[in-house]
Amino acid sequence: MIRRWLLALAATALLTGCGEPEHDWPEAKPAMWEVTGPKGHRGWLFGTMHTLPEDVVWRTPAFDKALGNAGVLVVEIADLADTARSAGVFARLSRSAGLPVLSQRVAPKDRAELANFLDRADVEDDDFSDMETWAAALVIANRARSSGATQSPDRELIAAAPRVVGLETYELQYGAFDTLPPAEQADLLVALAHDSSGQDQQVKHWLKGDLPALERDSAAILGDPELRLALQVYRNKRWTPAIAAKIASGEKPFVAVGTAHLFGKDSVPSLLEQAGYEVRRIQ
Repeated sequence: MIRRWLLALAATALLTGCGEPEHDWPEAKPAMWEVTGPKGHRGWLFGTMHTLPEDVVWRTPAFDKALGNAGVLVVEIADLADTARSAGVFARLSRSAGLPVLSQRVAPKDRAELANFLDRADVEDDDFSDMETWAAALVIANRARSSGATQSPDRELIAAAPRVVGLETYELQYGAFDTLPPAEQADLLVALAHDSSGQDQQVKHWLKGDLPALERDSAAILGDPELRLALQVYRNKRWTPAIAAKIASGEKPFVAVGTAHLFGKDSVPSLLEQAGYEVRRIQ
């Protein structure tokens, strides 16, 4: 079963990697750790980027070896292919009637940056009058970054895995944004407006496994204390006991989550170490 999983992944990689590269991407070595429990049971942590340009080759021999030894794939959301469910939850949480246009929800000093963000996404200021600010921010960021064909490591892993476990639901993931106060939602919108223009550099840092650079790249969002708590720290603290339990039970989990959850003092590796697990970076 595991062999079929790896063969399916290899086929996907060949399909997404063919053609002449459009960028001079560095050699791939995205950050990955081996975790050993007090009784010797193992698991692995792999930091993903949820969307990559199509010509990026990101899998490595070390990645294949760890994945081949794993017993279960653990991801943020297990049912990524269920787009109808995702859209339904998003629509239910994101809609509110009678909201002002987006530019009226941010400080005057941030309106020029927001206007550039809207232009890059090819949308208008008044297109989001019934959508909460956090949701508008995600939609605009997605449109602004969608230039050319893309691939998703998360989806490729899930499609090929014989067994997949999710760490959270769509309700929990979108809820982390939906429960932000209006001022923090505005901060998120402005942060994404600033952040969306440097994706190629972020991809290069990710491919190199350069965590300090990735942490600097995320400073626009995670540098805000409230956003960091809601989007990174609280989720890490909710996930870590579940990951530890799967390692301790001998399930050999391969945990693939956004790289932002794997750096900093409240990262999943740090929390596992605090819980008595040995965490060793292997890529």
